[in-house]
Amino acid sequence: MDSIYWVMTFACHRRCVHCYDERFRPYTGAALDVVVQEGVNAFDRIIANLPDDFSVRRKDPARSDRLRGQLILAGGELLIDPVRERLFYPALQALADRWAPAQRPLIGIQTTGDVLTPAILADLLARGVNRIAIASIDDYHVGIQGEKRFNFMQSIRAMMAEAGVIEMSLGTAMDPGLRGALEGVATRVSRDDLRPHFLFFGAQPELWIGELWPRGRALVNGLSNVTYETNLCARWSGGQNFLNYRQEGSEVAIGPDGALYPCCIKTAAPLGWVTEEPLTAILDDLAAEPALQAINAGDPEAMGMARGWSREDFKAQSVQTDGKGRALANPCFGCDAYFKTMLAPVLEARRQQRLLRLAVSDVTA
Repeated sequence: MDSIYWVMTFACHRRCVHCYDERFRPYTGAALDVVVQEGVNAFDRIIANLPDDFSVRRKDPARSDRLRGQLILAGGELLIDPVRERLFYPALQALADRWAPAQRPLIGIQTTGDVLTPAILADLLARGVNRIAIASIDDYHVGIQGEKRFNFMQSIRAMMAEAGVIEMSLGTAMDPGLRGALEGVATRVSRDDLRPHFLFFGAQPELWIGELWPRGRALVNGLSNVTYETNLCARWSGGQNFLNYRQEGSEVAIGPDGALYPCCIKTAAPLGWVTEEPLTAILDDLAAEPALQAINAGDPEAMGMARGWSREDFKAQSVQTDGKGRALANPCFGCDAYFKTMLAPVLEARRQQRLLRLAVSDVTA
């Protein structure tokens, strides 16, 4: 497996206006206990059903060695109380117990960084975290926006330098001020380099998904600038190549309850639950499904053609009105409509068939 993006909890200390899922927010009291416990109840079974082998074939045909896969742990915010002690640290220990050092995936974490302390950083490194992504360098994170981000970045750099953690460069274009802040500091770090490292990124217009996912508060607040031509499915974390899990360049996403998705923003129905069965068994069983093959090809518009949805039908279902009253067109909306009306029952029927086979196998074993 090349990459798994595992959202372990919806608990967060922020309610950012651009967030792709409204469940990422502050919780208090009993509600916080419930949302944290959801992840606590699931993580052992999820880890047990992750692949035994996280290495994959490289894109470069001249290289015969295999690339070590990565497991990206995210929230919400994993470093807040009580998420850190009740869920995140126990999960890191379970991950360490699951694989021998040579077989384990590279372990990464995404955090806003504003709750990171030297003591927590030391805990992360001691528990095997290789990569720390500070995912808040944009104008949507209150207190870190505008010129404030540069002082914030310098404080993070000082903390990392004290701990011996090197800075990784994204190697992509960004606004001149941010680019200038990084020049002469960040270095290229390959997946083969297991030295602890960190990087900065955020919802910058020039980076990755600068248009913002057309979901959650970004949609409600009218902040997404996607068009129908913005094919997020064909970008990293957007679904393309998710079925090709034996090769470099594939990624799937897991939710706090173990639900499996082909993209990090989550399709309107999950492919299955990793709490119930091995992740690769789900992907192998669904590999011939035409709709999922379309996602895998980065061509979501084609997902309904095998069941009577033309490309024109898909496009007609790909329009929503955002919180500013704008008509917003994007393939993500068409994907949602197709999953809800056509694909969800198919996926559930396949899930029930797999679970029945597992039950029969357990009885006869």
